[in-house]
Amino acid sequence: MRSYFVFRKDWQSELRTRYAINALAMFILVTISVILFSIGQENISEYLTGGLLWVVIFFSAMSGLSRAFVSEEERGTTMTLQLVASPTVIFSGKLIFNIVLVFLMNIAITFLFIILFDSFIINNYSLFFAAFVLGNFGIAVSSTIIAAIISKTGSKGTLYPVLSFPILLPLILTLLELTKFAIDGELIEDSFVEIFVLISYDVIMLTASYLLFDFIWKE
Repeated sequence: MRSYFVFRKDWQSELRTRYAINALAMFILVTISVILFSIGQENISEYLTGGLLWVVIFFSAMSGLSRAFVSEEERGTTMTLQLVASPTVIFSGKLIFNIVLVFLMNIAITFLFIILFDSFIINNYSLFFAAFVLGNFGIAVSSTIIAAIISKTGSKGTLYPVLSFPILLPLILTLLELTKFAIDGELIEDSFVEIFVLISYDVIMLTASYLLFDFIWKE
């Protein structure tokens, strides 16, 4: 329950400043516009469109999810949070905030892809939905713990994508494969290996994040 208050604090602060929301909205609009202008009248394959979807999602996460803990350091509220809440409560609240932000962001991106790209055709929505939910959760968990790590460093802006790429690469590659299967209309039963990889990734990252956050937060 106390995690909810941390989430509510961050959400109300975001609604006042709109830093992450504006950054994400501008990045998404600019990136998709550049892709559309680059393609022009050319016909691109369904697989390429599915790959572009996750490329946009990945770099959008890089531009808007890094401030979960950086903002606390900049405002000088880190010590206050350490005094009033346990590390588990703080991490849970920040994670909930990033989960909400990731899902809102990626639903908007997917909706724009469906509208703007004729070649983006999903033939198995159940499989795509499973990949979408598990992938977004993995992105949120990884981004939250990475944001906690870089908040303690001096070069916050440059370090975030450097750490994120090797951590999120296995997740993105698996999501690309599942998106390809969803475009082909393959059954969920034929994609159990990839889905199990996503579930394993999410569980491992979530467990590791809670185990490590106590040391990171009190450093």
